[in-house]
Amino acid sequence: MNRAEVRAEEVPLPPWTDALAAYSLKVLDALGKDGWDLSILLCNDAYIRKLNARYRDRDEATDVLSFSLGETCPDAGEGERYLPGDIAVSLETLEENSRFFEVSFDEELRRVIIHGMLHLSGMDHQTNSGNEPMLLLQEEILNKTGGRILPLNSRRAFTPARAGGGIL
Repeated sequence: MNRAEVRAEEVPLPPWTDALAAYSLKVLDALGKDGWDLSILLCNDAYIRKLNARYRDRDEATDVLSFSLGETCPDAGEGERYLPGDIAVSLETLEENSRFFEVSFDEELRRVIIHGMLHLSGMDHQTNSGNEPMLLLQEEILNKTGGRILPLNSRRAFTPARAGGGIL
């Protein structure tokens, strides 16, 4: 059995986090993973920029970062648990990318969660070209798992405000 935890840093915890955790479990099942404890952090551009600068020497915001841990630990109730690492998602960059790629926020969120999980599974890509094996698998899993994380027409209710104020 897999477990997923969603938390937030420098943004309010969105009301759809339980649905995001449930979708993440669905993706782990599609990947054939078992015994994983997945951690997802939702944040803003400023926070992910700090992470990107500190751990990747890139002083810029991005949509998703994966931090691999790859450790096994004992669990009294279930034997051993696998701690793959953490996925950090900037909701601000996610919003921008959904507009740029002309897809729903929900679809882009599902895509970056899958992307992060594939990195935690040991996969990587050299470019963002659509023929990269990891990115092909990402889209295959997205098509296979489908499902919505967000309720219809609810996106504006939880989108983080920019530094200048207002809703994106």
